[in-house]
Amino acid sequence: MKRTQALADLEDRLGHRFSDLSLLSQAVTHSSMSSPTRSDNQRLEFLGDRVLGLVMAEALTLADTSASEGQLAPRFNALVRKETCADVARQVDLGAALRLGRSEMLSGGRRKMALLGDGMEAVIAAVYKDAGFEAARTMILRLWGDRIDRVEDDARDAKTTLQEWAQARGLALPTYTQLERSGPDHAPQFTIQVALSTGNTATATAGNKRQAEHAAATVLLSDVTHK
Repeated sequence: MKRTQALADLEDRLGHRFSDLSLLSQAVTHSSMSSPTRSDNQRLEFLGDRVLGLVMAEALTLADTSASEGQLAPRFNALVRKETCADVARQVDLGAALRLGRSEMLSGGRRKMALLGDGMEAVIAAVYKDAGFEAARTMILRLWGDRIDRVEDDARDAKTTLQEWAQARGLALPTYTQLERSGPDHAPQFTIQVALSTGNTATATAGNKRQAEHAAATVLLSDVTHK
């Protein structure tokens, strides 16, 4: 297949040149653009999540040989969660290469955390299928970079941290409100707003309520702690 400029630029940012370009093409194709002749990235996303998990589990056990399972688990979750995958996707500007249907384009799909996170997992699987585990591992460790070294700071649950931040200042507990549910039943999107009694709010969208609440809390926590 033809190597478009968008795919070539993404390859440069990923640091991997594909032998089978159709794998990368599939990895950046959202379900809103799938057709009988064009596969979407959902199956690759499933595989990429497992490849990422193995790489991160190995990296964490090598980085801290004395850590218990109870210590490793929250670090692992922080490194593989959808928010982190989306952050890495933004780092390589994956959104610019995503192939989206019109409705997703109009609703800002290139910036949605869930779409970016899923796309990043699909890209990992595409590299794995194209060149094997070591190639995928090398790319993941390079792109995740110092996130692995500073994961202890990111491992605490954002909702819990935001709650503790509010309580320490004598504020009421944060409240979470579902603003919208969109998308088909098999792939819903939830938009959640978190609010503090100070009037500060943040909104996020994800594939389930828990992820959306966590993402909104992460945004709000960043806002209030950096002012």
